[in-house]
Amino acid sequence: MKSNNRYLGALIIAPFIIFVFLGGAWLEGLTIVLSALGLHEFYNALKQKEFNPISIVGYLLLIGYYILNNDLGLLTYLVVFATFILLIIPVINLKYTFIDVAITLLGFLYVGVLFSFLHLVNIKFGGQYLVWLIFIGSWMTDTSAYYAGRFFGKHKLCPKVSPKKTIEGSIGGMLGATIFCGIFGIVVSKYVYIMPLYHYFIIGALCGVFSQFGDLVASSVKRYVGIKDYSNLIPGHGGILDRFDSILFSGLVVFYYLTFIVCI
Repeated sequence: MKSNNRYLGALIIAPFIIFVFLGGAWLEGLTIVLSALGLHEFYNALKQKEFNPISIVGYLLLIGYYILNNDLGLLTYLVVFATFILLIIPVINLKYTFIDVAITLLGFLYVGVLFSFLHLVNIKFGGQYLVWLIFIGSWMTDTSAYYAGRFFGKHKLCPKVSPKKTIEGSIGGMLGATIFCGIFGIVVSKYVYIMPLYHYFIIGALCGVFSQFGDLVASSVKRYVGIKDYSNLIPGHGGILDRFDSILFSGLVVFYYLTFIVCI
């Protein structure tokens, strides 16, 4: 039954790939939906520990950010103003504390903003190809880490956060992401030149490292609040944050590398 649920979950996830192929407004629309669902999961998870995030403000921030067209410069003004307003709320309503204010802002930045890098990479020069590095880097890290850990894993990586992960699996995940992103770069470069080939390998290596941190961050939150999955939205896979936790981090890595190193 568990195996069947995973196959059903995979079928549910598959249409997401179509939106990545379509890109543009379609991918942005998907990103907004994923952000809203992920933010809902994050706030609900923290309520298990009797925290009380001011959810409505988080959703309003998400809407405002997309109205501002994902402008990272204007995001600073948005977050500062939101902090100003949020800090007043616990004074007016003793139901909330400054911890709830911090969690509200963290949820927006962690889920809402990090998801937006899918769209921000997509609209760059060559973005219709480069956005795939986010998914290849993340998925190949997961897959390679699983098999490397299964066959060679002996030393635990972070036993208190994720007991099944091993150092050998982690190394295998990084190598897998590096190789497959590099192969992707070789194929793409035959049809369109976007950047020197070595950048694809470097991006793969970075995704191989930081997408694992994305996974571990999600695991640390779940372990802290005492839940197995963020939700049951995707059968056999958990919730949006369970499935896309590593993509949140690989998206930022790809965007920052392309922006500040490749300069595109």
